[in-house]
Amino acid sequence: MTGSLAVLVNPAAGRGRHRGEVAGILDRLRGTGRPVEVLSPERAGLVPVACRAALEAGATALVAVGGDGTVHLGLQAVAGTGVPFGIVPAGTGNDIAANLGLPGTVAAATSAIVTALAQRRTRVLDLGRAELADGTLRWFAGVLGAGFDALVNERANGMRHPRGPRRYDVAIVAEMLGLRPRRYTIGLDGTATAVDGVLVAVGNTPAYGGGYRICPAADPTDGLLDVTIGGQFSRAGLLRILPRVRRGTHVGHRLVSCHQAGTVTLDAEGIVAYADGERLGPLPLTATAVPGALTLLGP
Repeated sequence: MTGSLAVLVNPAAGRGRHRGEVAGILDRLRGTGRPVEVLSPERAGLVPVACRAALEAGATALVAVGGDGTVHLGLQAVAGTGVPFGIVPAGTGNDIAANLGLPGTVAAATSAIVTALAQRRTRVLDLGRAELADGTLRWFAGVLGAGFDALVNERANGMRHPRGPRRYDVAIVAEMLGLRPRRYTIGLDGTATAVDGVLVAVGNTPAYGGGYRICPAADPTDGLLDVTIGGQFSRAGLLRILPRVRRGTHVGHRLVSCHQAGTVTLDAEGIVAYADGERLGPLPLTATAVPGALTLLGP
């Protein structure tokens, strides 16, 4: 792991609260003796392109400084390449870093990456890969949501007001008022079935949404995706089970079923899927576990 480092920085991540730490992070990475190229594209769609260009120009590792969205975009450049990837969690939820057992603070995560570079230490982990009907491919490290959670994201992203996290509060209330089970067609390694439910989550790792353990048994080293299906919940029933989802104990509920598969197909009307909190596109899609697709810097 010699050569230069490409560092993807999102100064707006976590509502900008770590903006003042970016210079220190870069100084510590430069202290490894490697040249550092800072990447901070203005638009999200340009991030994977900028990262790939840096790698093609000779960078031998990529470090993402930001939240789950920044990490997700960086993954699109390194997945399946063997290029080491480091994560400095500087977002709001930072579920990916937590799920992968990485340090939770900017300082500790930076130290772990510096040590990993010095000791040439990496871990190889699985990723999920989603293919949409139009052929679009997207990698994900955490959870792909295709139900109530995705509907909330889609509504919030389409709202201009209110700004900030209150948009999600309003979107949750609106989607809760219109909650209804939908007919899903779900394929697990080629065996398809139709189910009625309010939520389907496909996890490479356990948690999303700031720590909700929707797929509590998901393991990014087992070569499988975990699928959690929430059945015909009422509004009151969904509200009651949310604390159990936080703890990961919802799997014992009579309306919750859990499965594992290497390949998962999903289809339902009117659902736009999200993965790692980022918009993928409308169902149908196929999600596949890809063993060893991520080479991770750190402990």
